[in-house]
Amino acid sequence: MSSAPELLDRPRILVVGGGYVGLYVAMKLQKKVRARGGIVTVVDPLPYMTYQPFLPEVSAGSIEPRHAIVSHRMHLKHSELVSGRVTSIDNAKKVATVAPVGGGESFEIPYDDVVLAAGAITRTFPIPGLNEAGIGLKTIEEAVAIRDKVLERIETASLMPQGEERTQALTFVVVGGGFAGIEAISEMEDMIRRAVKLNERVDQSEIRIVLVEAMGRIMPEVTQSQAEWVVEHLRSRGVEVLLNTSLANAEDRNIELISMPDKAPAGSFKADTLLWTAGVQANPVNRATDFPVDERGRVKVNASLEIADGDTVIEHAWAAGDVAAVPDLSGGGLPDGTCVPNAQHAVRQAKRLAKNLYAKSYGVGSMKQYKHKSLGAVAGFGLYKGVANIMGLPLKGFLAWLAHRGYHGLAMPTFERKFRVIAIWFWNLVLGRDTTPLYDLQTPSRAFYVAATPKRPAVSLPFVAESSMLDAAANRAANERVDQAAEATPGQDTKTADAAKEPQAAK
Repeated sequence: MSSAPELLDRPRILVVGGGYVGLYVAMKLQKKVRARGGIVTVVDPLPYMTYQPFLPEVSAGSIEPRHAIVSHRMHLKHSELVSGRVTSIDNAKKVATVAPVGGGESFEIPYDDVVLAAGAITRTFPIPGLNEAGIGLKTIEEAVAIRDKVLERIETASLMPQGEERTQALTFVVVGGGFAGIEAISEMEDMIRRAVKLNERVDQSEIRIVLVEAMGRIMPEVTQSQAEWVVEHLRSRGVEVLLNTSLANAEDRNIELISMPDKAPAGSFKADTLLWTAGVQANPVNRATDFPVDERGRVKVNASLEIADGDTVIEHAWAAGDVAAVPDLSGGGLPDGTCVPNAQHAVRQAKRLAKNLYAKSYGVGSMKQYKHKSLGAVAGFGLYKGVANIMGLPLKGFLAWLAHRGYHGLAMPTFERKFRVIAIWFWNLVLGRDTTPLYDLQTPSRAFYVAATPKRPAVSLPFVAESSMLDAAANRAANERVDQAAEATPGQDTKTADAAKEPQAAK
């Protein structure tokens, strides 16, 4: 274990994760704690917080990627920021082990209070081929990759002859019928329709968009009648909605489906684009601590957001958000009596946690239990379309879309980010959705390599569509093409040939 970098020698509140909970806890405490001689230290591998409800709109070009994130450096100026990943916590010794993002040996950070706010990661199942063919929608990078992938496939397919390869390129699959999946497939359909309209070589009738949901209904957060309306709405837009159906295999981009009641085959087809939105799970860092966790991997907490094992409270240890099993005192949560893991709860829990921590550790204010009755749910389905259930009032269509925009416009953290998002919404209404794809984001030095390689043979290294999906097979194939090009060039030395692989290796 290496020595820690130069960190401030002050009583420390260590915040593990800079998402919803971590950002708000740090913003609420940083000035107060610093004024009393302490420091709030935020450890996260990313330099920003991602507003995840905006990811479907980012993936469809409705919101610019950087507008959907909040910079830690810009808004946590009075906190101590560490770019790293907490790999373990020994609360008995009050230390956390951190692996720096840039590589190198891990180091330890001591603390007085610790706040677990590492959030959730995508939950997957052992489905053959899913890891290579699929992509999630949990990060801003994934959202950008989806946008560019979908648009690139349409552009590439426009030059293909009619046949299986063209059909495969124009087939798009989303697995998961929760809020994320429904919003993603709706925004995707809107973007695809606009992109096809601008491309005279592709007809809308060639597009195939498929939603796969294992349960018998979608969107459990809304009423049954609203869920049925959403299904009919999607089908009216040409989306195939397959309920009680699950993905069984995705090897070689061959999508094999099964019927959930009897596990019988339910059809198969080829698709280049596979988006997985079938749930999330608590960050596995929980299991690398000496804190109590439940069967779902969430840290156990009491209603005051203190980590607790039954009635035994672990002093100066806190958790909230997706990473924690927070009791839902309103009675409207999950079947196990805990809060639904969503942004609405995470933000409010963070604010309550900050007040409770300050009251207990600094004696200012009083501790209270977290209790929040959900205001409802809103979802956008592209421009002017949506569904909502606000305090028992069901809405759909244009009014629901307005409610969705209004709620998330206000809920976006910081005034600076609210202004950017609302501004881009306004200009989209005037100018339309931006359907410009960006290629080679995963291999940005490709163009420079081509220009800088001496005696380069007259071959091209085309954009690898799968590269934006981090496809390992595509990476290997691209490297092989570079090797072949190098071998075909007399006089090119080994160093130059090896350098050809650097753009791919950087991935």
